[in-house]
Amino acid sequence: MAVTRPTHLHFTGDDEADRLLAEEPLALLIGFVLDQQVTVQKAFSGPLELRRRLGTLDAAAIARTDPAELEEAFRTRPAIHRFPGNMARRVQELCAVVAEDYDGRAERVWLEAEDGKDLERRLLDLPGIGPMKARSLIAIVGKRFGVRPPGWEDVAPTHPTLGDVDSYEALEAYQEKKRAYKASLRAARAAR
Repeated sequence: MAVTRPTHLHFTGDDEADRLLAEEPLALLIGFVLDQQVTVQKAFSGPLELRRRLGTLDAAAIARTDPAELEEAFRTRPAIHRFPGNMARRVQELCAVVAEDYDGRAERVWLEAEDGKDLERRLLDLPGIGPMKARSLIAIVGKRFGVRPPGWEDVAPTHPTLGDVDSYEALEAYQEKKRAYKASLRAARAAR
């Protein structure tokens, strides 16, 4: 499998944060954990701010960090997330799994997947990653990194995701499509 590495994932509008997301797989996973009830830009800027505050994005080091210290890093103004305590706990849980199950190498989650179903299962087994986030991650690793295990297209989403974002302008278009997609899901539920 030929893996490519983009120089940036254009999710924040901040060059350094976008570069970190492309270079550091754990940053990408942490961004997804934080991508809840905040903007995409805020969520995916979080890993860079966390690295600045802790001095590392090492999964084992974050997993070992005193929970109160980690929460303080999340809570310090400007807060990394609007729910700093809950998100500090979720990020620590994610880092513990990456440290324990993947020897601290987050990219092993997707690089060692046997097929699309295994990739999906591995992502869903991560704390803070549900079905919608797993599908977006599958799209990103497939479209931006070229990680396409056999059958990946069977689990890849057919709707717009962050995997379609290759510029800041594309991010704005994606966010508009995401709002429309969520509105169509709500309308379909209401029509039942």
